Amino acid sequence: ILHAGHVAYLREARELGDVLVVALNTDASVRSLKGPDRPVFPLEQRMEVVAALECVDLVTWFDERTAHEVIRSVRPSVYAKGGDYRRPEEIAEHPLLQELGVELRLLDHVAGVSPVVAMRNTARSVPGSRPTSSASIMSPVGRLTRSFSSRSTTWCAVRMMPSAA
Repeated sequence: ILHAGHVAYLREARELGDVLVVALNTDASVRSLKGPDRPVFPLEQRMEVVAALECVDLVTWFDERTAHEVIRSVRPSVYAKGGDYRRPEEIAEHPLLQELGVELRLLDHVAGVSPVVAMRNTARSVPGSRPTSSASIMSPVGRLTRSFSSRSTTWCAVRMMPSAA
């Protein structure tokens, strides 16, 4: 469920490079991370929505639980994570980023835009409804050259390097 916080992260990530790549987890990967009720929308629909954003240059997908293989193939100059992370050590990809010399940027948290809270509030207000399980979107990184991510989404911003001519 793409919300204003994700759009803010993507815009901020885009400012860090020349190209913004967003790679989304496959449906199976999302289920393994978030549970059987996720994702809310199938991969193809999630990719279409993200690709429609003006700040996004490329959308791709990956099937693993982490973005390690994408990072290895893309070799980004910058990798950004959403504001729900406070320390680099909380990020599964951090050791790999250090090994590859990739800059890690923790993006500012956008308060008040949690789809989980909104879904719980909606479920409470509808008679006979039950609260939804806790989860957020899945949309991790691409196969290009700069990465960014929120807890369940990875964004890549690519800084274009001049050719050595």
